[in-house]
Amino acid sequence: MNRTRASPNGPLRTSRPRGRRLLPTSLLALALIATACAPSGPPGAPAGGAPSVTPAPPAATTSAGPATSAAPTRAPSGAPSPAPARTPLATPDLSRVGFSLAGWKTDFSKHSVPLEEITSGGPPRDGIPPLDHPTFESVSQVDAWLAPREPVVFVQVRDQARAYPLQILVWHEIVNDVLGDVPVAITYCPLCNSAIAFDRRLGERVLDFGTSGNLRNSDLVMWDRQTESWWQQLTGEAIVGELTGARLQPLPALVVPWSEFRARFPQGQVLSRNTGYRRDYGRNPYLGYDELTRSPFLFAGTPDGRLPPMERVVALHLGGEDVAYPFSALSARHVVADRVGGEPIVVLYQPGTLSPLDSGAIAQGRDVGAAAVYRPRVQGRSLTFAWQQEAFVDAETGSRWDLFGQAVAGPLAGQRLEPVVHGTYFWFAWAAFKPQTRVWTP
Repeated sequence: MNRTRASPNGPLRTSRPRGRRLLPTSLLALALIATACAPSGPPGAPAGGAPSVTPAPPAATTSAGPATSAAPTRAPSGAPSPAPARTPLATPDLSRVGFSLAGWKTDFSKHSVPLEEITSGGPPRDGIPPLDHPTFESVSQVDAWLAPREPVVFVQVRDQARAYPLQILVWHEIVNDVLGDVPVAITYCPLCNSAIAFDRRLGERVLDFGTSGNLRNSDLVMWDRQTESWWQQLTGEAIVGELTGARLQPLPALVVPWSEFRARFPQGQVLSRNTGYRRDYGRNPYLGYDELTRSPFLFAGTPDGRLPPMERVVALHLGGEDVAYPFSALSARHVVADRVGGEPIVVLYQPGTLSPLDSGAIAQGRDVGAAAVYRPRVQGRSLTFAWQQEAFVDAETGSRWDLFGQAVAGPLAGQRLEPVVHGTYFWFAWAAFKPQTRVWTP
């Protein structure tokens, strides 16, 4: 296992097991620090002297209009369970923590996890800058810089659908946005491959999020500007500070290829590369990170040995049960019907989505596919799905369905399945936070 730790005030240290070729993590971290902290400049300009691999983006414009299909605005009951009661932790010895305290107004006396589990990732607070004033382009403008199979995060609230390209999120990790009049945070941690959308409202308060520069279990630790509490991205839970124990409401979010979003939502909006920052959008700064034989970066735990650490899984929590579905199994079956927490669900897998963490140019990454989870019931009728002729087909009516859970042909055309909140993660990351997870096997 790769044992790498970035000291907030010193050099990176890396120890590697013999006989295994691993990612040069120290060089990676230095490159990320340099590019993440680069000064603002023309959007799309090369960062850190790296050559641009995509053409300059067109000017940002407003979409011609919102998407016409509605989606549920509430998070289905697949949302994470409330934070469990925790035994109060001892007053921390802040002289021994692995992150910088400089400039923070955070109440470190309040925390739900040992502070020793949090470590510096290298960049300072907001050194990987979140996008607070995102601009968007119409679907027709984006083909100039976004390849058909490149991954985007699809989020829809009410009748407004947007796509957030991972070629942008890999450099910013957080977008503070308002979608369908709901304040949302679109987040992505490249080290865990976790793309998660949250409702930014907590009671009567609306929170704005940034990157703390710290990690726990290799996962992004966010911070809110209102209280400077620290939040675990993968769980949506505040783990340090005034709001410790609070949880954000997750929203359905789906990683899909750009071509699928473009076809399904021709009036949708796409996050623009005109961000106000100089980044080499389209280039992957985590070259080869998701190879199955790699070790996780800055992960001090022992990976759960039931699957390779970097195996992609679709994972969810429903009815008190956590379940993970390996992509290696899904790619052979395409459809998995299961019961989670006593509820029937269906997992749909479709090839054709590129990895953002493989090749130096994201548009040249390998095909890893995409998956989605739904409740297989429409108009009070249970449906059984199969993969036939490159499409999802229900046995009851012969209707054809897409990855967005919508019937596109047949008697049920226009109907939509209810999404179950889920995510696609590297196995090591999900298992670190959900060790009791059941791993689905054929």
